[in-house]
Amino acid sequence: MSSEYPLDGTPEEMPLNDSPEAAIEALQKLVVELQAEKADLQDKHLRAVAESQNIRRRSQQDVEKERKFGIERFARDLLSVADNLGRALTAVPEDLDPAMKNVVVGVQATERELLSVLERHGVTRIKAIGEPFNADLHQAMMEIEDPSVPAGTVVQEMIPGYLLAGRLLRAAMVAVSKGGPSRTFEASNENGAVA
Repeated sequence: MSSEYPLDGTPEEMPLNDSPEAAIEALQKLVVELQAEKADLQDKHLRAVAESQNIRRRSQQDVEKERKFGIERFARDLLSVADNLGRALTAVPEDLDPAMKNVVVGVQATERELLSVLERHGVTRIKAIGEPFNADLHQAMMEIEDPSVPAGTVVQEMIPGYLLAGRLLRAAMVAVSKGGPSRTFEASNENGAVA
């Protein structure tokens, strides 16, 4: 492009003494540059819109995650309270006088209410006894010789495990059977039917 026709000028500012072909050529170059600039600005605009949508989506996910798991530390601390209530009830002797039985009933009601409140906030107890050992949910504390139960089955639960909105809050501490028959798993096809 020649320096005599500035591209940032308006057509009125272009010299009129040149040939019409030169003026047309200068205008065509100006149009090409403006179209390229427009395309660049449209691209930047689309990228900015996409980035803002990504930020909005990520922030919504963060808020949802915080809503679900924000009570994790508090819930984990409350589990020790639930454990202590359970231990207190387990340690109660069978032969109690009537006044002490009322205290035990009160502690049982407190334990039920605490577990109900935990469940209302997404904290659920892991079913362990009679289930196959699952390292994602259970922590094996010992093995117990029991030939009547398939090997690898949870036969005793020392401390219950809990999930918070499907995520492990605390693994169940369990005893696992050994010496029994091996577990058999039935193969199934892709439709879920047993083969």
